[in-house]
Amino acid sequence: MTARPESPYPMLPVPEALEVVLAQAHPLPAQTVPLAQALGHILAADVVAREPLPPFPASVKDGYAVVAADGPGDYPVVGEVTAGRVADFRLSPGTVAYITTGAPLPPGADAVVMVEETERLPTDDGTPRVRIHARVKPGDDVRPVGVDVAAGQQVLAAGEYIGPAEVGLLATAGVTQVPVYPRPRVAVLSTGDELVEPDQPLGPGQIRDSNRAMLLAAVAANGGIPVDLGIAGDSQEALEAGVQRGLAEADILLSSGGVSMGELDLIKPLLEHAGTVHFGRIHMKPGKPLTFATAQVAGRKKLIFGLPGNPVSSLVTFYLMAVPAMRQMAGWPNPHLPRVQAHLAQPLPLDAHRPEYHRATLRWEPSLNQGRGGFLATSTGSQASSRLLSMRTANALLELPQRAGRLEAGDVVTALLIGPLG
Repeated sequence: MTARPESPYPMLPVPEALEVVLAQAHPLPAQTVPLAQALGHILAADVVAREPLPPFPASVKDGYAVVAADGPGDYPVVGEVTAGRVADFRLSPGTVAYITTGAPLPPGADAVVMVEETERLPTDDGTPRVRIHARVKPGDDVRPVGVDVAAGQQVLAAGEYIGPAEVGLLATAGVTQVPVYPRPRVAVLSTGDELVEPDQPLGPGQIRDSNRAMLLAAVAANGGIPVDLGIAGDSQEALEAGVQRGLAEADILLSSGGVSMGELDLIKPLLEHAGTVHFGRIHMKPGKPLTFATAQVAGRKKLIFGLPGNPVSSLVTFYLMAVPAMRQMAGWPNPHLPRVQAHLAQPLPLDAHRPEYHRATLRWEPSLNQGRGGFLATSTGSQASSRLLSMRTANALLELPQRAGRLEAGDVVTALLIGPLG
């Protein structure tokens, strides 16, 4: 009986392996992009307002600009000011001017009376008149200069995620060229003689390459720029060509398959030759054969993840290791997957040998915690590492401890979010 080969790589716990990965994943050099392309990036420098906002005292309501000291009474309407226009007159005591929301207050006015507190009066001489019912104080229903943003105030800080509101603030500050960290380019290479393209008929012993399509989509969904390297057969030459192309074209290389202990699993030796292998096994289920390496190419460090060939193992290890690395390279101050506490919807068996990352669907359940609400985690079913259906609808990975026995329905576990909450 042939002895099973022993791996030369120690099996690292997941937290330790992630520390190793993040120690090698440095933010990419900042670049400047047009405002229209800034959405989804991390800001690389502070943004300071050059002018105050609003730059003029502005009306908060539709109504009448008044001199507050005049008080209630009947007044002639001597003009009108609308948003985007500046009054060409000065408001004198004893007169009012119609004004719309956002319009600059005319000189001489110091308050606004909203239209609901007024009454239009009939006129004999063609001059409009209005009755003011409310007594107001100076500044009522007026946005002072700089009340929203003062000149010189920091509008956004380096490290902030640029969402729709941040795009609006950049536009408000007049920033049309935005300093950001670029999204990492992530190349995906499938390996194995058994693989064919999805549009090809299957021959004897062949399977369609699902991992590459899945990983390219996962890269795009998690803020990376996917680079498709195709399929490399199980030969040293084909694998080396694929790896070298990936290192030349991308910041991160993901290979799928070829990292176990079989005779044709050639990725680890190739990575040892191309760069530095930091670990070759990880203490988790699924995904134990995960390999992580780095290589220097043209003076820049490239990250390489040798993902397992089983589809679920490949995607789970991508989320746990590659996504935080991508985020850190893209400038995220906190690259880790969000964690929440979740109640189990059903009992789950445990593994006595390795901690498990169980695929589950998470939703908010108002009835939990005696009506205070909480997250409810429902298993996606059979957790075989080859069963990609276990990732269908999964938006969380449940951290299950390494021990014999099982967890019961209602038990609380840590859930790592990998998708939107439904």
